[in-house]
Amino acid sequence: MNMNAFTESLSKDSPPEKLTPALTALWYDAKGDWSAAHDLINDMSGKDEAWVHAYLHRKEGDIGNAGYWYRRAGKELCNLSLQEEWNKITEALLRND
Repeated sequence: MNMNAFTESLSKDSPPEKLTPALTALWYDAKGDWSAAHDLINDMSGKDEAWVHAYLHRKEGDIGNAGYWYRRAGKELCNLSLQEEWNKITEALLRND
């Protein structure tokens, strides 16, 4: 799946099948459902999920918790806008999918 197809899928009521948990969480976040996104990855330990988890806590405004998850993901605390970071993560994860 590429970014255009992923973005177009946001007009649907449910995420595309076969997305990774991290991409599914980003899908829910883009649909405005932060809680569903967070619930999906909350207990996962992979680096991709940690990166999305960090982004979600940054979006929430919990920078301390975000910092923990960025470190778990092996990433620096992000200073981009939230939309730019969402795009960056989504594009990176789609390339790896």
